[in-house]
Amino acid sequence: MKAVVDKDLCTGCGLCVDSCPDVFEMQDVVAVVKVSPIPAGAEECAKQAASDCPVEAIKVE
Repeated sequence: MKAVVDKDLCTGCGLCVDSCPDVFEMQDVVAVVKVSPIPAGAEECAKQAASDCPVEAIKVE
């Protein structure tokens, strides 16, 4: 499973980092994926981060 952040959509709110700091981090003013593939123990929080994203900038597949 992997996550992708669309940097053009990301507003830098940081909700994904709050929800899943093992997978996401802030870099400058946007979120980025810091580990790929998503570790087995972090899959649910990555899905939650994608769900919580107010601009739907995160895709988990």
